[in-house]
Amino acid sequence: MKLGARIFKTGIAITLALYLASWIGLPAPVFAGIAAIFAIQPSIYRSFLTIVDQVQANIIGATIAIIFGLVFGPSPIIIGLTAIIVITINLKLKMENTISIALVTVVAILESSGDNFLIFSLIRTGTVILGVLCSFLVNLVFLPPKYETKLVNLIVENTDEVMKWIRLLTRKTTEHSMLKEDIEKLKEKMMKIDYLYLLYKEERSYFKKSSYVKSRKLVLFRQAIIVSNRALDTLKKLHRLENDFYHMPTEFQETLVEELDFLLHWHERILMRFVGKVKTHDAPEHHEEGMIYRQHLTESFLKSQPTLTEDLLDYNMLMIMASAVEYREQLEHLETLISSFQTYHRQDSELEVDDD
Repeated sequence: MKLGARIFKTGIAITLALYLASWIGLPAPVFAGIAAIFAIQPSIYRSFLTIVDQVQANIIGATIAIIFGLVFGPSPIIIGLTAIIVITINLKLKMENTISIALVTVVAILESSGDNFLIFSLIRTGTVILGVLCSFLVNLVFLPPKYETKLVNLIVENTDEVMKWIRLLTRKTTEHSMLKEDIEKLKEKMMKIDYLYLLYKEERSYFKKSSYVKSRKLVLFRQAIIVSNRALDTLKKLHRLENDFYHMPTEFQETLVEELDFLLHWHERILMRFVGKVKTHDAPEHHEEGMIYRQHLTESFLKSQPTLTEDLLDYNMLMIMASAVEYREQLEHLETLISSFQTYHRQDSELEVDDD
């Protein structure tokens, strides 16, 4: 099991909240630790966005809890009723993510009664807010996330897996059910890539130059993800039409395999440029070779039409061809973006990747 930065940040935030609450002399410092757990965010920018909402939710929860505590007195029924009202208010204010923090405040205030209920409630509210502030501080200072590194590595890793399966399938060396399971895993990884891209996009740059470079990187990453999705779509079509593919005319199969092999090799070279391992552009002969493969595929498709006896087989051949064409077009666009980025941002074109 791999321990991520968020796990360590959560532990640090809890420890810091408990120590500070004890040092200040707040009763029941455990509530500060609990609040710190709920307040940890995956990125610095999200911490900035949520801290105001979290403090507001605490104030809302504390205000309602104090009113109900003073009017009805603390009891399990009152705690439950107060929780319902606090949840409803947070939903109306579209602050769903802060409900947990608000409920911690409600329970912290109404779990005990006494003569100095108002002072006790204010102290408990401050204890919870202290936990929220500790989480914000940890998010700001400790273990800043490297979403660019994670994003690049996951794009390359997932794309390599897709390309491996395409090669195996076109060589008729795959097991249908095993590939089906792996495709589902690849789809889940693509969802994770989209989530990492969103987190990376949310992180703000504080200098104009770095902000402009990052905006170019965002375009580059978005296109790299699109190309990976096109490769995955090609794999899914080949897998779904696997039986029909094996019964297609031999010449069409061979030219399709040649076209896909060219696209996969091209994609590999682009990924190497993407991570900075290759700086040179592909030679013109490479693109001329690609045009020949595409022309051969079109010719073999048209040549096979008179010999086909099933309209469905003809349609499936067209589906696979269309997927390959879309894959090629997105690859061309990605290469153009990489060339532009490395030309105009030569000093800033190095992406953050793991050395291993």
